[in-house]
Amino acid sequence: MAQADLHHHLINAWSVGWALYIASVTVWIVLQRRPPLSTVLWILVLAQLPYIGYAVYYFFGPQRLKRRRLKRLRSRLLIASQTERALLREHDHDTPPPVARMAALARTTSDIPLSSATDVRLLVGGEQTYDAFMEAIAGARHHVHLEFYIFKPDRIGTAIRDLLIEKARQGITVRLLVDALGSDRLGRRFLAPLREAGAQVGFFHNVRIGRRWRPVTNYRNHRKILICDGRIGFTGGLNVTDDEDERVRPDAYHDVHLRVEGGAVRWLQMVFLEDWAYTTGQRTDDCELDTLLPEVPGGPHQLQILVSGPDDPRQSIHRTQVAAIHAATERVWLTTAYFVPSEAALMSLTSAALKGVDVRLLVPRRSDSLVVTAASRSYFDELLEAGVKIWEYRDRMLHSKTLLVDDTYSFIGTANFDNRSFDLNFEVTALVYGEDMARQLGRQFELDLRHAARVPKDRQSPFVRRLFDASARLFSPML
Repeated sequence: MAQADLHHHLINAWSVGWALYIASVTVWIVLQRRPPLSTVLWILVLAQLPYIGYAVYYFFGPQRLKRRRLKRLRSRLLIASQTERALLREHDHDTPPPVARMAALARTTSDIPLSSATDVRLLVGGEQTYDAFMEAIAGARHHVHLEFYIFKPDRIGTAIRDLLIEKARQGITVRLLVDALGSDRLGRRFLAPLREAGAQVGFFHNVRIGRRWRPVTNYRNHRKILICDGRIGFTGGLNVTDDEDERVRPDAYHDVHLRVEGGAVRWLQMVFLEDWAYTTGQRTDDCELDTLLPEVPGGPHQLQILVSGPDDPRQSIHRTQVAAIHAATERVWLTTAYFVPSEAALMSLTSAALKGVDVRLLVPRRSDSLVVTAASRSYFDELLEAGVKIWEYRDRMLHSKTLLVDDTYSFIGTANFDNRSFDLNFEVTALVYGEDMARQLGRQFELDLRHAARVPKDRQSPFVRRLFDASARLFSPML
């Protein structure tokens, strides 16, 4: 009898504990004020993980970065003089009303004005991009600033490191900022010669266990920026790794990058300086302002740097891309490595297609994430039904992140067309206005289609695949 009573008490205690756990998890997640679908999904998932669910959500859940936002504000105060100088050196630009409205949206959501450049060049593949990196670094006379999600100690990583060592020994200021998780293979031995030469190295969101680990593990710096002397800048999809260098690997990721020369580089510089201050707590000296933000003439190419991250709810890249798609009258050509769109992004694509715009989507046949690939496929039927044309890149892994709208808006950057890029990662994208870049990007898109297979509207998939795709889609808010 005593044993039966003990068993009954244990069941009651477990029931009470379970109820308290569910209630506390629900309150905790609801207070994050995430989108309803994401909130419900997290509650259901954690309900199946008794107690350890706390740890899962604590370290990996999409919590609001309130404290990190305060740190971001402090980092912006550290570079306030640089920001003021950058704004003073920006010129007024004559733009037609539609472009002016898009530029106003981009500015109010990212705090970066429309700018211009003397030269804007699309770089395709690792060989072309890394050669351009090396040439720009070799020519630097004052400073080299690098910010990358992935920087590996492999062949190309070692070659760039050695060149940075050479520049640092010449007295050139070298600052290297990498994401702590994406560049976790960068060890002390590899970095020691760089530091001994006088270069500075920072790790964004260190993932060490302890106070610095939470809640930043899930928030990565996905930006790729290189700046030389404040006059030449790069951004785009390529990391520093042999995985994206076709000279080393025939199956290297296919990607594109952007080389910018002129005034717009100052805004890539400001993104770097803020991230540097945020990561290291260091500010650059005001005496460096003239070299960090040099006077450069305006150029014929108008462009705008867009930034977004989990510390800013305005979602500049997401919002501006959706607005551009809604404004399309002729074409929307989207290339992305990961396609897990928000409801707003998905509706913008289908609405454009339904009104007769030529909407094309190019995605990898198989990305480096099985679940993301499956989730992407789950959207195909409704896209095809609306008239969107879909191609799957079959040559190798497609890693490009570009969007071309009419002959007016060309987006090239680090952000994929997915929830993680829209809401969780720190991203940067260049929005280039005008026909010149539209021609370059359109030509590359058509070349890429030669290595892709079109998805038929009446496509047939085995039941198991359809079930897996649909199941993966349930996790879309978390991918």
